[in-house]
Amino acid sequence: MIKPYLFAGAAAVGLLAGCATEANRAPEPTYETAAKSEFVATNYRVADSLIAQFGSGAEGGPLIVATVVNIDALDQSSTLGRLISEQVSARFSQRGFSMVEMKFRSNVYMKRGEGELILTREITEVARVNKAQAVILGSYGMSGAAVYVNMKIVQPGTNYVLAAYDYVLPSNNEIRSMLTRANR
Repeated sequence: MIKPYLFAGAAAVGLLAGCATEANRAPEPTYETAAKSEFVATNYRVADSLIAQFGSGAEGGPLIVATVVNIDALDQSSTLGRLISEQVSARFSQRGFSMVEMKFRSNVYMKRGEGELILTREITEVARVNKAQAVILGSYGMSGAAVYVNMKIVQPGTNYVLAAYDYVLPSNNEIRSMLTRANR
């Protein structure tokens, strides 16, 4: 006697769950809603701050931009890291800087001591060949509610930090989707 009621109850719950899922589905994003994203504007503000701190200016030679990497795995990045690099580079270019792109993956940093980041010989050589005055690089770290990003302008050869900027991105659906895409 109890079995038919259990079966009927389970079926009703299943049907209601299917209806609820359809009704609660988020609407498809539009161009208007996508344009409200603060991601590009935030990265442009980062670049503007780095430019303001950087004393040499556009006349000192080109800059190299490296892919922003995961602080916990310096040989890995994500869509998030690659987009930050691209947008910061674009802003520097808009402000009159000559930019040299680097599409290396694990050849930009090496670890030393307590997680200190330094430029590898390879990137130092690329900077020398391109007569680059500096390298723009960065890293990000994830927490439950936020992604912490650090960007720097580093002088090749000496590893002196010429400018730096820290900022925080919300760990919302947009940012999480960029973090979960294939790390490379």
